[in-house]
Amino acid sequence: MPNQSKKLFDLECIMLHHFHNILMIMDTENPNFRKLPSFLFGESMGGAVALKVHLKQPNAWNGAVLVAPMCKIADDVVPPWIITQILIGVAKVLPKHKLVPLKDLAAAAFRDPKKREQADYNVIVYKDKPRLRTALELLRTTQEIEQNLEKVSLPLLILHGKNDKVTDPSVSKALYEKASSSDKTLNLYEDACHALLTGEPDDMILRIFGDIISWLDDHC
Repeated sequence: MPNQSKKLFDLECIMLHHFHNILMIMDTENPNFRKLPSFLFGESMGGAVALKVHLKQPNAWNGAVLVAPMCKIADDVVPPWIITQILIGVAKVLPKHKLVPLKDLAAAAFRDPKKREQADYNVIVYKDKPRLRTALELLRTTQEIEQNLEKVSLPLLILHGKNDKVTDPSVSKALYEKASSSDKTLNLYEDACHALLTGEPDDMILRIFGDIISWLDDHC
């Protein structure tokens, strides 16, 4: 039973399983895809997933675009230390319970007020409190990434808002400085918050997409 529980909740196992399925589908549907450059793209938690995939498969990708990557959860979002320790203990017996205190992330993530209101109507966004084991897996994953930044070796484009209160932009700076990649770019956007691709004013969103497309054009 303990092994089953670990397998069920292990973020690393789940994401690698999904990525292997995607690659198998691509090879089956069109083998010519194998000849094309392949890039990892991740936003927020997806940035953490992209980095974990790269660390597991360091030579499989031509580069990565990381948008406000969750290399570390901002201190403003993480519960106080004593609460975290209590939740770690409770998670061992109640892993699926939604007990993690959570601030209004939409308010912190979206700079544009109208886009912040629209986010409430996005039916595919999970709006409830995270389950205990999910939250602890995210915390564990970001801690592992933070300890292994120097092992990141592929071409990198890192984009982060300077006013991000959800994921810590200082760790994106540390990733840029410590990564062993010889080809790496860090773009920090003044006054921008966490949701760079959906929550900023239109001119900023267009600028960010332009930066991404330009970088991909240079690396294809």
